[in-house]
Amino acid sequence: MQVRDTPEEWRTVATETPFVGKKTSVRSDEVVMPDGSVARRDYQVHPGSVAVLALDEEDRVLVLRQYRHPVRQKLWEIPAGLLDVPGENPLHAARRELFEEAHVEAADWRVLTDVYTTPGGCDEAVRIFLARGLAEAAGERYEVSDEEADMEQARVPLADLVRGALAGELHNNCLVVGVLALAAARAGEGVDALRPADAPWPARPFEA
Repeated sequence: MQVRDTPEEWRTVATETPFVGKKTSVRSDEVVMPDGSVARRDYQVHPGSVAVLALDEEDRVLVLRQYRHPVRQKLWEIPAGLLDVPGENPLHAARRELFEEAHVEAADWRVLTDVYTTPGGCDEAVRIFLARGLAEAAGERYEVSDEEADMEQARVPLADLVRGALAGELHNNCLVVGVLALAAARAGEGVDALRPADAPWPARPFEA
């Protein structure tokens, strides 16, 4: 048996959007269940995101520490951000986020993995890239504000992040998924077998 996710859409008989925010909204759908009953499903509508696991020549990962108000914690994360416009090329967005958050550019890009962050309550899809061949970006640093103004930056050995994820010391989903995916890739067919940076992404289709 081949284990893979497949597209499917159950019939929606009614829908409303009780909240619309700056970047996301909340939708309420009345969905027909397999037994014929109708159930209400409330979920966040999200434009999608990209994240970058940037790995340097010393096998260290570029990480950022940022305050996240909903969980009342400062979390270590990898650079990440929203897809600003529908159909935006995720690689372009990833390059932008790496530049804006870390003032770094990368020569080699691969798709590490694609995930839905919380599919029971949000339609957010995230593409996590592996970026190598790091260098300081040219030009002036991007001006930050709000939580990002307090952001710290570090480079941490991949092995330390894997240990921290498994020990329950690191909790950001993109960081945890990213470092474990890279460790799994190395233990398997190797990073050269990863998908190219422009691989199709059905969850958020884009133009090259």
